Amino acid sequence: MPAQVGPDLKKYMDKKLSIKLNGNRNVTGLLRGFDQFMNLVLDETVEQVSASEKNNIGMVVIRGNSIVMMEALEKLWGEAPVGGIPSR
Repeated sequence: MPAQVGPDLKKYMDKKLSIKLNGNRNVTGLLRGFDQFMNLVLDETVEQVSASEKNNIGMVVIRGNSIVMMEALEKLWGEAPVGGIPSR
């Protein structure tokens, strides 16, 4: 049986992420951990309920199958600008 390969999210560790979830839900938080099923552990998590309402929900576990989209809100080390060379 082949070994399972999980998502390569190491470069996102301890970075602030915006996560869009199914059910039209959005959260932001610091990535503290993940597994091969893309289940995430976020810390300092804020749920965006509406344009004017936010809930601080602390540390949460998000199941990978509920994630629609992820976006890094901080620059990742070694990330190349469009058409450029990675900076250090």
